[in-house]
Amino acid sequence: MKKLILYLLTVIPFYIFGQAPNGLSFQAVVRNSEGEVISNQQIQVRLSILKGSNSGPTVYSEIHTPTTNESGLFSLTIGQGVSTTGTFDDIDWSDGDLYLKREIDPDNNSTYPIIGTSQFL
Repeated sequence: MKKLILYLLTVIPFYIFGQAPNGLSFQAVVRNSEGEVISNQQIQVRLSILKGSNSGPTVYSEIHTPTTNESGLFSLTIGQGVSTTGTFDDIDWSDGDLYLKREIDPDNNSTYPIIGTSQFL
């Protein structure tokens, strides 16, 4: 019995902490084309995970509609938005380079200028 308890106490924590994330925290400040902060406004954000390069195929994409605070800051969790392509849980994080493409629509008219793309490290 002691061996079973010891086994459970040593194996289960590794199993629990060895799982893929349920989401990734993301924050940004939104500014208009004149560089002014867009404060206290609901916006649309489209986040896409690309495979292989910053212009590679989309593995996963989702949309969020957060509201900025007085400083133009918003926070969200990648993986908990409305999925438009793929499933977050099906992303193979070990299969080559992955990139995050960020697009923000401050006017909520579903036109998303690309803000940037960066590699997950």
